Amino acid sequence: MAEPSPPEESPPAVTDRIERQVLERISPSADLMARVDRVRRTLVERAETIARSRGRPLVRALVAGSAARGTFIADRLDIDLFLLYPPDTPRPVLAEEGLAVGRELVTQPEQRYAEHPYLRGDFEGFRVEAVPGYAIDDPSRPISAVDRTPFHQEYLAARQTPEMVGQVRLTKQFLRGLGILGSEARTEGFSGYLVELLILRFGTLRRLLEAARRWSIPTRLDAPSRDPPRLPGEVALILPDPVDPGRNVASALSRAHLGLFILAAREYLSCPSETWFVPYQAPRLPLEEARRRSELRGTHVAVVELPRDPAVVDDTLYPQISRAARVMREALEREGFSVLGAAGAAGGSRVVVVLETAGAERPALRIREGPPPGIDRVGEFLGKWAERSGELLQGPYLRPDGKLAVETRRETRGLEAVLQALLPTLSLGRDLDTARQRSATVHPLAEVTASEPLEWALADLLAKRLPWRSH
Repeated sequence: MAEPSPPEESPPAVTDRIERQVLERISPSADLMARVDRVRRTLVERAETIARSRGRPLVRALVAGSAARGTFIADRLDIDLFLLYPPDTPRPVLAEEGLAVGRELVTQPEQRYAEHPYLRGDFEGFRVEAVPGYAIDDPSRPISAVDRTPFHQEYLAARQTPEMVGQVRLTKQFLRGLGILGSEARTEGFSGYLVELLILRFGTLRRLLEAARRWSIPTRLDAPSRDPPRLPGEVALILPDPVDPGRNVASALSRAHLGLFILAAREYLSCPSETWFVPYQAPRLPLEEARRRSELRGTHVAVVELPRDPAVVDDTLYPQISRAARVMREALEREGFSVLGAAGAAGGSRVVVVLETAGAERPALRIREGPPPGIDRVGEFLGKWAERSGELLQGPYLRPDGKLAVETRRETRGLEAVLQALLPTLSLGRDLDTARQRSATVHPLAEVTASEPLEWALADLLAKRLPWRSH
């Protein structure tokens, strides 16, 4: 007689097993936790000693964030050290002293920029960011962007349980699988602080996902109000900062990435597996494959390349890249091109923006709109085109909407020539405007050479896919 088959696990049991296994795999070992704890204390002591020796003592040094609360994932840890000076410290002095302390503290220091300069370097095998800020009394009145950090630390440390710490790690790993963990401008995702507040609110990843699959865009998680304030046009999620209720903790999260999370919540709960927790790798589309796809789509792709200033960090650069892609797209549409998409990326020594259009040339025909009869500008419009009648293909005439129009012929029709001529007139962002002045090139996809940022941008343009569909 055949042995009876073991009963199949129920869906909740499958999810429990998966999440337990993932959590065991991603949680830091007791040895790593002890090393981090020792390094935290050493960093604080040395920073305060160095600052005193320079005659500019700190109010306090503080390690905060996931390293302080133990909510980090074993293979993903930066230690954030905050150097907090008295509020009356002039901003230039704050930056100068913070950098000086950081240079004495870490090896291989690298100066980076946010609201003001800070240092990244190595300390006893860990990557450390030494960030100057102000020791304030009221978190609703910060002087610099990092001044609320001690209040965040105290708020969460007083409320988190060991079970919540594990669920924070699990949630972070789930977001890593979607490629949306981090509030950096390049990621536009969930900050670590936002994740911790969400787990504080919902308790577990599972309960968060159960709630999220019913969210819409935008979503408010603040207290209901009879007359809630109007939301900014691009806001995705509203969650007030408990230490400063006027601040939205989720302001960096994009609508597309909130939508991705909502959809992933539904899909994961329906079909759980460990692949959801495999870190997402940004795709790259090889140049030859991009050319093949463009040909298959019957479209044209233009590539704009600009030099990158290595001193400009991604958080400063990527908003400008997004702006540049939008500005170029809008300019080409005004010039008669049908633009289907635009994307950009940075890497190494270059910035790349790619634009897909319905064709390599715009129509020769250009319709120039005039005023409707009955207003003063009619005479000016008719007189202008009477003098330039040799340029007309047709008109003046009245359109069905009652406005005057004429039709002329464009001499320059190729996308690359038009965009190259437009570039000096466009405002791309401070650093990209500077780069454009040094050199900016525009070429069709068929004439460029492969590079890492080009392949990232091409993947964003021509190889869009839900992250879990790529496994």
